[in-house]
Amino acid sequence: MSYAVLKLIHVVSVIISYTLFFLRGVWLMQDSDKLRQRWVKILPHVVDTILLTSAIVLAMTIQQNPLDNSWLTAKVAGLLLYIGLGMIAIRFGKTRRIRVVAWIAAQCVFIYIVLVALTRSPVLGL
Repeated sequence: MSYAVLKLIHVVSVIISYTLFFLRGVWLMQDSDKLRQRWVKILPHVVDTILLTSAIVLAMTIQQNPLDNSWLTAKVAGLLLYIGLGMIAIRFGKTRRIRVVAWIAAQCVFIYIVLVALTRSPVLGL
């Protein structure tokens, strides 16, 4: 598979994954029953599996090791933080306020990950 196709799969997966997370956060704030629909519980896992697989294959294709490249290390660290915050926001937050704060913090981390990906720099000039 070509680099361009892999990157397209990765970017589309990022967009779909983020859109689903954003939508679930909105539904969380609205206390919507939509959060309990079967597809809402399954689809994000499918998309995130495609996203993670494409990320690993892309890193292998361009021969980038996260331990050797600070920007890739920052993306992986950001991803782990994003996942943790997402788990608190969607599933494990004990109060609605904790869930909403975690969801907002996850938005900030997502923006950081995207900026690191675009600039290939873990430092964003702040």
